[in-house]
Amino acid sequence: MNRLPITKTPKCYVGGAFIRSESGRVAPLLDAKGQFFANIPQCTKKDLRNAVEAAAKAGPGWAKRTAYNRGQIIYRLAEMIEARSDEMAQAIMLGGAKSAAAEREVAAAVDRLVHYAGWTDKYESLLGSVNSVASPHFNFTVTEPMGIVGILAPQSAPLLGLVSLFAPAITSGNTVVALASTAQPYPSILLGEMLATSDLPGGVVNLLTGQRAELLPTFSTHAHLRALTGVADAVERKALRIGAADSVKRVKLIESETPVDWYEDQHQGLYHLKDLLEFKTTWHPVGA
Repeated sequence: MNRLPITKTPKCYVGGAFIRSESGRVAPLLDAKGQFFANIPQCTKKDLRNAVEAAAKAGPGWAKRTAYNRGQIIYRLAEMIEARSDEMAQAIMLGGAKSAAAEREVAAAVDRLVHYAGWTDKYESLLGSVNSVASPHFNFTVTEPMGIVGILAPQSAPLLGLVSLFAPAITSGNTVVALASTAQPYPSILLGEMLATSDLPGGVVNLLTGQRAELLPTFSTHAHLRALTGVADAVERKALRIGAADSVKRVKLIESETPVDWYEDQHQGLYHLKDLLEFKTTWHPVGA
């Protein structure tokens, strides 16, 4: 008996649930041969605001998790990607990547998550400090998560670039609202499925697809986004910084005009964690 194949309806991952878009708009995704593959949701400003609300609800609980537990959960996400690495490589190949290059990108994304899983219980001892002061006080500095971080994924390296940007944010207890690559959105769709079956609480990482030009103004001006990081061109960087100045958020942007090698060690490590942390200094009278 012949049967029709059940094709996938791609959905974004927001608040632990799969959504289309409140607008109902989609854009066709073509494979490397120019053949229709799927319709990708085109998220709107309202979808972005909803994602920020989901991240805000998840934030306090995620930040209160022990460092050890956050490390376990991030490592589990790496396991989920590893288990479906062939499928993820196929998703990357939709954008024209060769098989070997796609497999390399998946492996590097897994390794990057394992790298940050190992940092969860170590960065505080390196970034926090006890400070010498010329007064009868005990003075110390500790780190705190910033809150909700907006992520702008690069157009190339749709998986590794995205993981490299959001992993340091969640490692230190932040939550994330990320806009996937417009040119290659499907790996983020598949990543959302893996997030849903990992132990990461819903709302910690929220993944949107859509047009950058429509969503960047809200990313830059939304008062509840406390930081912006990602890849942007000169026009986007200017607009993002102007909007961010009005809402007083931290901005760390990579120039899209310069080719980025996401495999390099400079795209991981302690100082990427530091960029998305706040530092709280406490003065306590000696003997009190």
